[in-house]
Amino acid sequence: MIKEIDNSSDEFNDICEDCKKEDVSVSQNLILTGFKICESCRLSKNIFPI
Repeated sequence: MIKEIDNSSDEFNDICEDCKKEDVSVSQNLILTGFKICESCRLSKNIFPI
């Protein structure tokens, strides 16, 4: 069974899960890492992994 992708889904928006800001890097990080975080949140989690 083929599932159609709904473009209005909240899963594919560019809003970061941590800071709730919209950024283009969110969709890029979703593909690379599997997490919906922006580049600044990703960098801060790498530097301060709490």
